[in-house]
Amino acid sequence: MPMIPLETVAPVAATGLFSFAWLMIALPATGALLLLLVGKPLERIGHLIGSATVLGSFGVALVLFVQQLGLPAEARAISLPLYQWFTAGNWSINIGLLVDQMSILFALLITGVGGLIHIYSIGYMAHDERRRRFFGYLNLFVAAMLILVLADNYLVLFVGWEGVGLASYLLIGFWQHKPSAAAAAKKAFVMNRVGDLGMTMAIFAMLAMFGSSAFVDVNQHAEHLDPLWATIIGCLLLLGACGKSAQVPLQAWLLDAMEGPTPVSALIHAATMVTAGVYLVVRSHAIFAMSETASLAVVIVGTVTLLVGAWIGTSKDDIKKVLAGSTMSQIGYMMLAAGIGPDGYAFAIFHLLTHGAFKANMFLGAGSVMHGMNDDVNMRHYGNLARYLPITFITFGLGYLAIIGVPPLSGYFSKDHIIEAAFHASPVIGSLALIGAGVTAFYMTRLMLMTFLGAKRWPKSVHPHESPRVMTIPLMILAGLSVVAGLAMNGWIQEWLEPAIGSHPHEVEWLPTPVGMLTMLVVALGVAASWFVFGRSDIPATAPVSRNPIIIAGRNDLFGDAVNQALVVGPVGHLARGVVLADDKAIDGAVGTLVATLGGLSKQGRRTQTGFVRSYALTMVAGAAVVGLLLLLGQMA
Repeated sequence: MPMIPLETVAPVAATGLFSFAWLMIALPATGALLLLLVGKPLERIGHLIGSATVLGSFGVALVLFVQQLGLPAEARAISLPLYQWFTAGNWSINIGLLVDQMSILFALLITGVGGLIHIYSIGYMAHDERRRRFFGYLNLFVAAMLILVLADNYLVLFVGWEGVGLASYLLIGFWQHKPSAAAAAKKAFVMNRVGDLGMTMAIFAMLAMFGSSAFVDVNQHAEHLDPLWATIIGCLLLLGACGKSAQVPLQAWLLDAMEGPTPVSALIHAATMVTAGVYLVVRSHAIFAMSETASLAVVIVGTVTLLVGAWIGTSKDDIKKVLAGSTMSQIGYMMLAAGIGPDGYAFAIFHLLTHGAFKANMFLGAGSVMHGMNDDVNMRHYGNLARYLPITFITFGLGYLAIIGVPPLSGYFSKDHIIEAAFHASPVIGSLALIGAGVTAFYMTRLMLMTFLGAKRWPKSVHPHESPRVMTIPLMILAGLSVVAGLAMNGWIQEWLEPAIGSHPHEVEWLPTPVGMLTMLVVALGVAASWFVFGRSDIPATAPVSRNPIIIAGRNDLFGDAVNQALVVGPVGHLARGVVLADDKAIDGAVGTLVATLGGLSKQGRRTQTGFVRSYALTMVAGAAVVGLLLLLGQMA
C-alpha cells in the first residue's frame, strides 16, 4: 500500500525583511532588461551590471537565510503573496513566493554559484563582441530559475520552468554562427518541450483534482487522491523532470549542449537547470507518496540514467562531454534518492547542493584548460598540464576527489548516503548505484590522467598558460566548497529540510558503515583500473579505432540519437508527410474537384445569358412545350 504523506508545515505570512524576498528575482530580471533593451550605451559596463545584480540577489538570499536560522522550525516557511494573476470560474490563481527551508537553499545555490560564474565569465568572454548580450542572457536565466524555485504554486513554477527553457536555448546557441551550436540549441529546446507537455498535463490534472495548483493545497489534499490519479500525475511530473534534468529517455540534448560557452555549461548543466527536475520531484513528495508505481518509476529512471551517464563518460575524449556524462550520472543519483521516498529526499537535495559546487568547479576548470589550450577540447591533445596550469590543476583535482567520494570531501557525505539508502530500499538498486560509483572513479581518473599528467601531446603552436585571476578566484572558492560543504551540511540538512519535505530525520553515521567501506573499496578499484589502462602507457593523440561494442556505444552516446530517430523523429516525420499528402491529394483534391465542377457548370450557365430577346422568347416557348408535354404524359398515365 502507498504511504500516507507526512504533513509539511504550513507557511506563515511574510513580515519584516521577508517582505523584500521579491528582490531576489527583481535584481537579475532588471539586469537582464537593461542589458538586452538599452543596448550599446551599456556595452562597456554590461558585464559589471550583470555580475552586480546576481551578487546582490545572493546578498538578499543570504540575509533571509540568516533570518530563517533564527526562527523556530515551524515558522521558517514564509509565504509572500504578490497579486492575483487571474480567475476562471471557481479557480483563482495568485502569484506568490514561498521562502521555505528548501527554496532558500536553492536560491543560495543559484545566486551564489551563478555569481561566481558571472565573475569567471568576465575573463572568459572578455574578447567576445556580444559580451553584454551574453550577460543579459545569463541574468535572464538566473531570474527564471529563481521564479521556478521560489514560486508557491505549480502554475507560477511553470512560468519559471519555461523561462529557463528559453534562456537555455539562447545560451546554448549563443555562438549561433556555428551550425552545431544552433542545432544543439534547437535540439535542447524541442526535447524539453516533450517533457513540458507532461508538466502541463500534470498541472491540469491538479486543477481538476484539487481545484488549485498551490503547493499548500496539493499537500493537504494529496492523501485523499485516488492511487490511479496519483500514479498518472506522478508519471507526468516525472516526464517533465526527465526533460529538464536530462534523464533517460530525454537525455540526448545534454551532450550536444556543450556547444555553448563553458560558463553556460557550468551554470545550466551543473548547478541549476538540470537540478530543476529533482526539485520538482521532491517538492511534489505528497503526490509520489500516494503512488508506489510513480515512485518506483523515479527510482528506475534515476538508476538507469546514472549508469548510462557513467558509461558515456568512460568513452568520450571531449573534456566537456565527459563532464556532461558525469552530470547526467550524478543527477541520476539524485533522482534515485528522490524516488526512494522520505529516507532519500534530504540526501537528494544534499547531493544536489554539493554537486553544484564541485561540478561547477570542474566545468569552469575545463574552461580554464581550454583557455590555455587555444579552445581545444580534446583531452588526447593535453597531458602534463599540471605543470603549466597549477591553480587549475589543484582546484580541479579537489573537485575530482569530491565527486569520486574521497573522505572527507563533499561527495563522500552526499553520494555515499544515497548508496546506503539505495541498499536499504533494494539490494539490486544499491548494487547498481555501487557499480556507478566505481565507474565514476574510473572515468574521472581517466580525465585527470589524460589532462594533467603524463607526457605532453599538444602541437608546437600551442602554449599552455594559467588563466587570469578573475577566472581562477572563482575556481578557488568553488574548490573550497567542494572540500567543506559536505562536512558542514552532513546531518544538519536532514533536520533543516524536515518541515519542507515532510520526512523525519534519522541518525547519520559519522564513521564509515559496511556499505560505506564497500563503496570506498569499489572507488579505489575504479581508480586503480583507470591508472592501469591510461596511466602506465603513452596516450595516442588520435583515438584508436575500436571494435569493442561497449566503447563504440559510449562514443555514440549509446545511440540515443539513433533511437530517437527510429522511434520518434522518423515515424512522426512519416506521419507528417502522410498527413500533408492526404491533405494535398484527398482534402484539397476533393475541394478542388468540387470547385472545378461548379465552375464548369456556371460557365455553361453563363452561355445561356445572351442578352437577345428572341433567345429568351425561344427559351420560354421551349419551356412551355416541355411543361405541356409533361402534363400530357401525366394525363395519359
